[in-house]
Amino acid sequence: MAGRPDPSGNGGAPVPATLSVLYRGPLASCNYDCPYCPFAKRRDSAAELAADRAALDRFVDWATRNPDGDRLSVLFTPWGEGLSRSWYRDALVTLSRLPHLDRVAIQTNLACRLDWLAAADRRTVALWATYHPGQVRRETFLARCARLAELGVRYSVGVVGLPEHLAEAEAVRAALPADVYLWVNAAEGHVYTAAEEVAWTALDPLFGYSVRPHPSAGAPCRAGETVISVRGDGSVRRCHFVETPLGNLYDGSYRAALRPRPCPNAACDCHIGYVHLKTLPLYEVFAGGVLERIPARWGVPPVALGRPPGGE
Repeated sequence: MAGRPDPSGNGGAPVPATLSVLYRGPLASCNYDCPYCPFAKRRDSAAELAADRAALDRFVDWATRNPDGDRLSVLFTPWGEGLSRSWYRDALVTLSRLPHLDRVAIQTNLACRLDWLAAADRRTVALWATYHPGQVRRETFLARCARLAELGVRYSVGVVGLPEHLAEAEAVRAALPADVYLWVNAAEGHVYTAAEEVAWTALDPLFGYSVRPHPSAGAPCRAGETVISVRGDGSVRRCHFVETPLGNLYDGSYRAALRPRPCPNAACDCHIGYVHLKTLPLYEVFAGGVLERIPARWGVPPVALGRPPGGE
């Protein structure tokens, strides 16, 4: 990944390689207590927060220096809620303004104030927001979505597809602008009836990709080639779901390990994993919005977005 040859054939400088980085530091605290989340209402100690801040500062410095000359995209996938911490807000603003950053996004419950986004480059920054019924008033959440629209920030909205969340999800879908994608994550451990799947697919035409694990053993995947997962200490893995290390971000040792490779796991059932499988058409479906989970042609008939595997 030192750069691709000049496609013009005129002997120009190599074209910068593109690298998507999923960063997850040690932060594990959250202000919500969702019963389906193991990090609900967890509190990090002052020392743990300081360590997370130092790790993030180091990552932002690396991305700013960009020692390998790549085109970069960054998705923050914290276990806890990042935007309640000033250093994540600062990181998004800083990274959004870098000329070699194509996208910087974060998974968030959208519980924080949003005016800080006015300092970010709205062409680059994006939010992957999750609505958690029972943790926040629907009107409050929708008001924050409206503020994002006022600021000109790209965002998607999603919900965990539990039966008790369906009515709230339908109400949020009805209230959101038509051009805002509402995604649904299949609830872990829940077996969906045919009627339930129909109801959730009416809200998210791509729900079929989430409801069934994707066989991935031996399947080609962009993870470990043009996508990497980075932990707070700089250790690099191909994705969040494969523990084998590829090296370290900060000494550059991971670079030699970047190459096409098959998935070693039997199945992949999380969007931030299976979206990168080359056996699925999701890079075309989400073209320009892979990290923030925004389909390229949202608003067109569902069939034009690609029929989910196993769909009728």
